[in-house]
Amino acid sequence: QVRLVESGGGLVQPGGSLRLSCTASLKNFNFYVMAWHRQAPGKQRELVASVTSGGTTYYTDSAKGRSTISRDNAKNTVYLQMNSLKPEDTAVYYCNARHYQIASVNYWGQGTQVTVSS
Repeated sequence: QVRLVESGGGLVQPGGSLRLSCTASLKNFNFYVMAWHRQAPGKQRELVASVTSGGTTYYTDSAKGRSTISRDNAKNTVYLQMNSLKPEDTAVYYCNARHYQIASVNYWGQGTQVTVSS
């Protein structure tokens, strides 16, 4: 069925960079707002960034200025470029697809671990 597959996570030193990718097996990719969420140990899941099919973006304050979300509609792929990574960025990062019109049509990836440590 519908699957969102993330990649690009790993171990990086503080100040380093990572680019996360998420490929979605959605029939109508442009019908969905794509987003990246993260959940750190002992903390609630939080929205990091989102992007519409038209390219409108949103960033949470902690990600603003250090992260860039983008999507390639031809490839059904959304990216999250993260720079100047900090230990507090350590979390499992999840890709999300939410239908513009039907809120219940909402899919999640399995998550990819990002660890920022010396």
